[in-house]
Amino acid sequence: MSNFKKFIKRNKKFSILMVAAIAIILVGILAPLIATHSPFEIHLHDAFLSPSSEHIFGTDKLGRDVFSRVIYGTRISLSAALMLVISIFAIGTTLGVIAGYFGGVIDAVIMRISDMMIAFPGMVLAIAMAGIMGANIKNAVIAIMIVSWTKYARLSRSLVLKIKETDYIRAAKVTGCKTRHIITRHIIPNIIPTLIVTATTDIGTMILELSSLSFLGFGAQSPQAEWGLMLNEGRAYMLDCPWLMIYPGLAICIVVVVYNLLGDNLRDILDSRSSIEEVEIEEAM
Repeated sequence: MSNFKKFIKRNKKFSILMVAAIAIILVGILAPLIATHSPFEIHLHDAFLSPSSEHIFGTDKLGRDVFSRVIYGTRISLSAALMLVISIFAIGTTLGVIAGYFGGVIDAVIMRISDMMIAFPGMVLAIAMAGIMGANIKNAVIAIMIVSWTKYARLSRSLVLKIKETDYIRAAKVTGCKTRHIITRHIIPNIIPTLIVTATTDIGTMILELSSLSFLGFGAQSPQAEWGLMLNEGRAYMLDCPWLMIYPGLAICIVVVVYNLLGDNLRDILDSRSSIEEVEIEEAM
């Protein structure tokens, strides 16, 4: 407990951002309790009401409560982004570790496939994929996953290539350690911190990309409450009813900023720890 308090005092900014990130997740989980109205009920006689005590963020063209839809949008946007980050993290890291450790033909095949994916503009390829598979949030996640795993594959490969030449990996091979043991016990634990930092920062990026696809009509579809879709539905009334775009856009900005800053602070903490460890090793020698 004392160590936990010391960590909080030493990393106040990270602690605040972590609380904010957890609060955003809780908003999505507790959406039915926080929302003041149903996000799907249509009341045409209440269409385009400006923000008031009854409807905090106003209503849209169908009389649906914008505040409730923004709250429920947290559940859809964040869960889809987390699912996407976990998927590309697992796929990219696995392929990158295999390519970096075994090398040869396996490395060449995986990296050439990665080069092919990088050769196309990511968002354009994601739009094409989503258009072919059909417009919904599930296919949007799959489309972005197809074009985004290469980042983790290349990063993990470069880290593995650096680590596998170290003395302790060579010693493990000489002593007869199995390949699986070397990868799971020595290589993966050393590359995971860097990949976790990247994944944390990518949560905000993936929310932006999913919202972009929904805004363009290739992601979530009505009547789903999703921030990008809400922006698309409100753009035709942007001048007369600006709240239809202000609040979903503000929600996207807040979540993206929180997770980007969280990733940056996490990287700073890990970098400072590694530098301290290096100094301790040098002093011991």
